[in-house]
Amino acid sequence: MGSVALLLSFGDAIAKSKRSPEKLFVLLDMYEIMRELHSEIEELFRGKACHEIRESAFGLTKRLAQTAQETFSDFEEAVEKDATKTAVSDGTVHPLTSYVINYVKFLFDYQSTLKQLFQEFESREDSNSQLASVTMRIMQALQTNLDGKSKQYRDPALTHLFLMNNIHYMVRSVRKSEAKDLLGDDWVQRHRRIVQQHANQYKRIAWAKILQSLSIQGLTSSGGSGSVGADGQNSSGVSRAVVKERLRIFNAQFEELHQKQTQWTVPDSELRESLRLAVAEVLLPAYRSFIKRFGLLVDNGKSLQKYIRYTAEDLEHMLGEFFEGKVAIPANDPRR
Repeated sequence: MGSVALLLSFGDAIAKSKRSPEKLFVLLDMYEIMRELHSEIEELFRGKACHEIRESAFGLTKRLAQTAQETFSDFEEAVEKDATKTAVSDGTVHPLTSYVINYVKFLFDYQSTLKQLFQEFESREDSNSQLASVTMRIMQALQTNLDGKSKQYRDPALTHLFLMNNIHYMVRSVRKSEAKDLLGDDWVQRHRRIVQQHANQYKRIAWAKILQSLSIQGLTSSGGSGSVGADGQNSSGVSRAVVKERLRIFNAQFEELHQKQTQWTVPDSELRESLRLAVAEVLLPAYRSFIKRFGLLVDNGKSLQKYIRYTAEDLEHMLGEFFEGKVAIPANDPRR
């Protein structure tokens, strides 16, 4: 019995040791083994002489359950308060996100053990509800932390790209795992909408300025296309100088966006393509319309190449380089 007592004291030491998220799975393994051994312990250590051994074994099981539950709470708090200062400069999925999601996936390998553990403590909730509640709180803690991390970015467009990437990763991971059954379709659909909201905000913030340079607002009072006169104006009263300035601004802004956003990352290929398409659907028609309407006001020869630097097809090709996380070559670099 001395060796049994020694083994139980070893288990007790683990149950009482400093808690950390990584120890949770060891605690769950030990808890599961102790529960499975209960009937054998009852059988082997019957009678008053073995009372202390029985009580020690059953007490260890409860302590393991208690420590595991407390570790859950610690993990939730640690996720929410994670103070990692290193921002992901390209807006990709943060290491904390992948760590937490992998942790939750591992938890679902212990579903039956977790349900037994929750039942150790007389709760009015059923074990499924408790597991769903714990999972949801961990996900919310992660989202709260990501909101805080997103504020490290100076560029608000990158803030929304970062949140879009990370919440999309959460949603995709949940949909592919058993967590979907617990969190439910409502959680998935709600967070898919959040992903779309961040994508829309990115598009609005990043591209509103450049689209303004292609707007007819401030160019013409009558709104007609008209023909070009000898004075460098068309019948709408639009001057050649104003059109050239608008095109100069467009070129500079697009090249800046290209330089910057080819270094940003959208790791999910489907999301990356849909974001590029969403940008192309607003940028390319606006550019084609502007060139068709006012392109004749630009001088032929060298001046034409200077101001109408890109075709719509060029822009479409260059948009296909966005969000790859590569070291960018400037859009006007001769190596292109």
